[in-house]
Amino acid sequence: MSGGAWARLVPTRYLCRIRMPIARYFHNAAFLLFLSLGASDVSAQEARINILRGDSLLRLEKPQRALEFYDKAIKEEPSATSFLARARAWYALDRMDHFIQDVEQALRKDSTSANAHYQRAVYAFRSEDLEKAEEHSTRAIDLASQPLLKAQAQVLRGEVRTELKHYRTAIADLEAGVAGTPSDPEAFKVLARLYDQEGRHEDALRVLEQLCALEPGQVGHWSNRGFELTMLGRYDEASKMIEEALSIDKDEPVALSNRAYVNLMLNKDAEAWSDVERSLRSYPANPFALRTRAMLRLRKGDRAKACEDLTLAKALGGVPEVEKLIKENCDTSSNPQKRK
Repeated sequence: MSGGAWARLVPTRYLCRIRMPIARYFHNAAFLLFLSLGASDVSAQEARINILRGDSLLRLEKPQRALEFYDKAIKEEPSATSFLARARAWYALDRMDHFIQDVEQALRKDSTSANAHYQRAVYAFRSEDLEKAEEHSTRAIDLASQPLLKAQAQVLRGEVRTELKHYRTAIADLEAGVAGTPSDPEAFKVLARLYDQEGRHEDALRVLEQLCALEPGQVGHWSNRGFELTMLGRYDEASKMIEEALSIDKDEPVALSNRAYVNLMLNKDAEAWSDVERSLRSYPANPFALRTRAMLRLRKGDRAKACEDLTLAKALGGVPEVEKLIKENCDTSSNPQKRK
């Protein structure tokens, strides 16, 4: 039986509509640059110096000033590396028209550049062109010689495949990616959600424990951690995690809904009723809370109102046992006694 509800995080499909953090995009560019430049002529050396200066300014969140040095680098050495460097500044400025021009120029200069394919995949994902995002992230993975870039491309492809609903391969990509990158909360969130969808609650719990350590002030991580513990039948532990969530935001409706379900399972009906009513006042479309209130009403013998809640929960979707509860308590077609 499903426990509560996952906190309402930003759905993965909306990641392409907002800017990914520049740290995700930057992926240790200076380090990769040293490894990718082998020329010793003066122009290449000058280009490298200007790129490193631009990168320093970009880290200081001064992309407009960084552009000046990237422009100089392109004049000195119009290579794929130089164009990709300038693309980073356009990305930070959210000038995606210029960003894609430089990335495409880099690919024309070097079609085997793993970095260029990765950036092209970033643009495609942000533009919701999922097929092209998968194509270029795959190329980046195949071509990457540096573990960090390969791992970041795997994370990106995992996010893309999540949107394509290829969940098993998305999990494999994300597992490989997060193993090779610094702690990436966004990737962890997607991976935890996928584990939950696949019924891998122990794995989801493990990732959520990491998220709680990385972002202890995020109420959703604690609430979701409580949800996974509930799914595992560990109600006392779940209660502690939900209390952590509510210590951050005492009115968070998903956490209240989750605590209501735990209290229901622990036969604390009065506490469960108080929580579920508070939850539904601010989030009336939560099918998990409606399911919990219906179960409480069934315990009170209020079948009619319970069935109203279950019918609405079924329409909203996402709670597997609602169908079973309706058949047992609301379907009168095969059992005339239930009409009474």
